[in-house]
Amino acid sequence: MERIPITATGHAKLEAELKDLKSNARPQVIQEIATARDHGDLSENAEYDAAKEKQSHIEGRIAELEDKLGRCEVIDVAAMSGRNIKFGATVLLVDEDTDEEITYQIVGDDESNIEEGRIAISAPLSRALINKEQGDSIEVTTPGGSKAYEILDVKFV
Repeated sequence: MERIPITATGHAKLEAELKDLKSNARPQVIQEIATARDHGDLSENAEYDAAKEKQSHIEGRIAELEDKLGRCEVIDVAAMSGRNIKFGATVLLVDEDTDEEITYQIVGDDESNIEEGRIAISAPLSRALINKEQGDSIEVTTPGGSKAYEILDVKFV
């Protein structure tokens, strides 16, 4: 069984989503199905069909979250240290072409959000950064073309 690396924050968000689905979304859709059923003939009842489809999506997401949470390996980033970049590292980079500085934290696939500066461990940039250290330069092929970065700082917070 493949373990999924995740930060404590990402793990808590998945648990909160699962709890919300089970305690709020699931009972709500059950009520929607019951209400639609009371409207009569189920063969021509669009509300019933929509509610059943919604229920299917909710149950699928619940199963997916339970599976992921069962395989998660929570990584305590605050307890990490070192000079080499690894999962959980916050990395300050400078674009060698534009001199623009950008900071990213390397996180699990389910918690990545580029707007918030969190990139997935499976992203091409993350893969290029792993095992590098401050002062190293990397080149990454992205959908927008090739980009070169210099690593200015590595920290674990």
